[in-house]
Amino acid sequence: MNRSAMPPRKKKPEQPQTMRELHDILWKSADKLRGSMDAAQYKDFVLGLVFLKYVSDAFTERRDQIRAELVEQGVPEARIESFLGDQDEYTGHGVFWVPDSARWDNLVHEAGDNPGEKIDQAMDEIMKSNDSLTGVLPKIFNRDNVDQIRLGELLALISDARFTGHGDRPARDVLGEVYEYFLEKFARAEGKRGGEFYTPSSVVKLLVEVLEPYSGRVYDPCCGSGGMFVQAEKFVTAHRGRREDLSVYGQEANERTWRLAKMNLAIHGISGNLGPRWADTFREDKHPDVKADFILANPPFNMSDWARRSDDARWRYGTPPAGNANFAWLQHIVSKLRETGSAGVVLANGSMSSQQSGEGDIRAAMVESDLVSCLIALPPQLFRTTPIPACLWFFTANKGPQGSKRLSERRGETLFIDARNMGVLVNRTERELAADELTKIADTYHAWRGTKSARETGMKYEDVPGFCYSATTDEIRTHDHVLSPGRYVGSGEEDNIDTEPITEKIERLTKELYTHFDESAQLEKVVREQLELISD
Repeated sequence: MNRSAMPPRKKKPEQPQTMRELHDILWKSADKLRGSMDAAQYKDFVLGLVFLKYVSDAFTERRDQIRAELVEQGVPEARIESFLGDQDEYTGHGVFWVPDSARWDNLVHEAGDNPGEKIDQAMDEIMKSNDSLTGVLPKIFNRDNVDQIRLGELLALISDARFTGHGDRPARDVLGEVYEYFLEKFARAEGKRGGEFYTPSSVVKLLVEVLEPYSGRVYDPCCGSGGMFVQAEKFVTAHRGRREDLSVYGQEANERTWRLAKMNLAIHGISGNLGPRWADTFREDKHPDVKADFILANPPFNMSDWARRSDDARWRYGTPPAGNANFAWLQHIVSKLRETGSAGVVLANGSMSSQQSGEGDIRAAMVESDLVSCLIALPPQLFRTTPIPACLWFFTANKGPQGSKRLSERRGETLFIDARNMGVLVNRTERELAADELTKIADTYHAWRGTKSARETGMKYEDVPGFCYSATTDEIRTHDHVLSPGRYVGSGEEDNIDTEPITEKIERLTKELYTHFDESAQLEKVVREQLELISD
């Protein structure tokens, strides 16, 4: 046979060696479907397939480990097969059981011209075999509007990515990072709607670093894709704790986002209670009896369409207006705190100063009840999905040092931190808080509060003009209970930081420009008339 006449052998794609290469491969997979559906749709397709690939890779990795251990022990081959089929050998190590027909290699081999049918079947079989995934995985691949040719190409591309074998990192850690990367990319692609399921990572880290959720119940009433829980788990493990020390409770109103959150927790090995299904927190609280040690939340900003009941028992400090749910979220969160609990909430800046529709009275009542421990003004451009400037509210049921019986040290005081001049630009339109800035803010809070970490390091709190100030309730009262940090920290930085929403700024500048055009036209007319008089 003339070998020179044979077609060249197709080169097998190289396995990704770095996380960046893995990210690149997976993001290319999203582009395979980008032309046939919008960002919200292909998010569900790609993340569903990535999850399916992960559970299969993790299953194969565990299967190989079991075999290697048994061979080393001298177990006969006939008995090895029975151990390999023992489901407890997988689930006991945090690995999902994957039936034979749902394993990735078999799925790709048998996909044929209609891969969507096989994928939906695989999703169904995995959910039936793992109770924690019941009703979670997407069965959306065998529909008339799905391009089966592109779906087949997508399967082949994802096959080039292995979530195991990246140094000594477990498959779960690798996919957890990939999943978070995808959530961020899809949030950007979806624009404003992406903010419904994704909070910028530096903001989540700041919430967690301030609250320090070492152990106890963690709750999020609008949990999105579960990023708050993931970061809390990372905090615990980074401080040599155990993820089992946290009990996770959450709720999400959007069905597709609820599924993302369930998959996200599963990938990170977090056993959380997100309710039996999605539901509106105001209309149907899925955790009515839960009292939390820590609450982290990023509610929808200035939500006008919400399920309001004037007689709701949660409105201890005043009935929130029908046109804005900001103070409904704050009061719901406070109602969920244990006697020693603390909470961190992301809200629009208007919540710190609004006097409309009784919001000022509600804010005043919360301050006078000594619940508000800290307000942090965030820098602009942290939230790519919205131009609205944001801030962080922190509530503490007990303002004394954590774990101390001396409860009066910070009673009647609120800490104000102005971080608007912080952050580094990661591109022309987006900013994030740097690691040293996160540390500075968190350390300031802990020094003020006198927490255990502050006592261990000997940190002492001092007011810093232009950055932080501890105000008494009497001082706040003189400002009509307005909580904008710029009013308290001083140094005039408030006037130098541009926090005007970009859409409002463009509208204002456009109007000013048209006004100048009109003035210019009028001046031109006058000049022409005067020149004609001179020529006459």
